[in-house]
Amino acid sequence: MKAILITGGAGFIGANFIPYFLEKNKEYQVVNLDLLTYAGDISNLFEVENNTRYTFVEGDICDRDLVEKLFKQYSFNGVIHFAAESHVDNSIKNPDAFVRTNVFGTFNLLDIAKNYWMESPNNYKKGFETARFHHISTDEVYGTLGETGLFTEQTSYAPNSPYSASKASSDFMVRSYFHTYGMNVVTTNCSNNYGPKQHDEKLIPTIIRKAISGEKIPIYGDGKNIRDWLYVLDHCKGIETVYKKGKTGETYNIGGKNERNNLYIVDLICGVLDTIKPQEKTYKEQISFVKDRPGHDFRYAIDASKIENELGWSADENFETGIQKTIEWYLKKYQ
Repeated sequence: MKAILITGGAGFIGANFIPYFLEKNKEYQVVNLDLLTYAGDISNLFEVENNTRYTFVEGDICDRDLVEKLFKQYSFNGVIHFAAESHVDNSIKNPDAFVRTNVFGTFNLLDIAKNYWMESPNNYKKGFETARFHHISTDEVYGTLGETGLFTEQTSYAPNSPYSASKASSDFMVRSYFHTYGMNVVTTNCSNNYGPKQHDEKLIPTIIRKAISGEKIPIYGDGKNIRDWLYVLDHCKGIETVYKKGKTGETYNIGGKNERNNLYIVDLICGVLDTIKPQEKTYKEQISFVKDRPGHDFRYAIDASKIENELGWSADENFETGIQKTIEWYLKKYQ
């Protein structure tokens, strides 16, 4: 049995990944280390709580003593590092928490893993020759795009918020451990995820929640900001693919090829709700435009051809099929 440490596994993406990974990989034991901040919800993992190959530990990735103790106890052969402060609005108000978790926390995990797995630079200890550190990052590190073009793995970093700056810093820390120590690392940068288990404050859950409760549905600015949307289970499949098959030291962009602006998204969700949960008036009458956030990037879009061509991954869902599943999941949750 191989033991793997997953950090931040009670968050949105991690809580989708862990049940998927345990089901597909019967030879793995998963230890989930999560501090259960506002973004982490242990009830997101109800379907694995009785799985004998799953262990939950409440704790902080910045706590060196705790992380070292877990490495000694479980002798991890891999780390998949989701844990991060990720709410852009919160990063504008309280950037210090983002620097601590995203930069120092990532360094702490890297350094402990290196010391546990390696004798010296480029020299792995016996039994840990295949041990790998997989860092989960975001397309926001690349900054913003104009009306054309795509982010590739060669795009220069240009983060525009304290959140994306802290993630860019963590990406560079991971890169440095490959180039300095020869550590077996891979990084994935994903586009905007959506699907079950996302935090209620995020865009798509907010639209659904506000719509069915009869409240105004808030949309930033003019609603024309564009994101490349990736269904969370497609992202989970991409992470597993890179963790198992990705080339050491490489970065892979994972995107859904689903560029949609916020106006389209809110219109589509309201249209679906009009069909499956009709009310007297269309839900579209509840749409309300609010003041834009500072430094709001105009457009993100990912070129995922590297992971598609080199590792054989591709997204199964388009936005319209994925959003139908997502709406149905949240209707059950909110009712």
